[in-house]
Amino acid sequence: MFAVIFNTLTIELVLFKNKTAPFKYIFFIENIMYFCHMEQIENDRIIYDKNVIDFVTVSVEFCAILEGDEILPRTEWIDRMLKILPLLYLKASLLPETVASFDEMPEIFVQEEDYSRVELRVSEIMGEEDIYLDVFIEDMKYSDRPISAFISENIADVYQDIRNFISVYQFELTSQMESALEICTNNFKSYWGQKLINVLRPLHALLSKENDVTDGSFLNQEELWD
Repeated sequence: MFAVIFNTLTIELVLFKNKTAPFKYIFFIENIMYFCHMEQIENDRIIYDKNVIDFVTVSVEFCAILEGDEILPRTEWIDRMLKILPLLYLKASLLPETVASFDEMPEIFVQEEDYSRVELRVSEIMGEEDIYLDVFIEDMKYSDRPISAFISENIADVYQDIRNFISVYQFELTSQMESALEICTNNFKSYWGQKLINVLRPLHALLSKENDVTDGSFLNQEELWD
């Protein structure tokens, strides 16, 4: 951004220097430097805001669960998801407002094979429980019955945006951070935030069912009264 500002003004500065006294020229340069400095301060204030750093921290943990080599049992994996997903939603909802500038578009880090790898891994963990009925999807406008959805697909959709965002911070691509934050925030509001919410219900139901079977709390009412 700053390179563009200086390049645009280069010719004007030379002409200005030839037409004015040295003092006025120096004063003009100082004004430009001050403007750029203040813009840099404002940019840093947004991209390193406490709420942004909190969101990055939770996002790193979310991605680590999905990318780690350890294969967790389904019950443990669901339990971790039910703890990290609501926190991820909360931190995303607290992200500061940004002004879309897109001077430098952020890189795309998640490729099709990365998405498929996460989707397949979640599908293998969930097994026959990967599919569930969802009423909060676009196709419901044209159907009078719930439509099948997949936990693995929802999780992979959330992962794609989150991983693209935190990779910009991971590789310290400062010039892309504000644009990456803008894109991630907009996608949260219009896309992956709903995906995240949708998947909580089936995960909660599955964990509750498996815990009931494990601790024996499935006893019928007659047994409870005995």
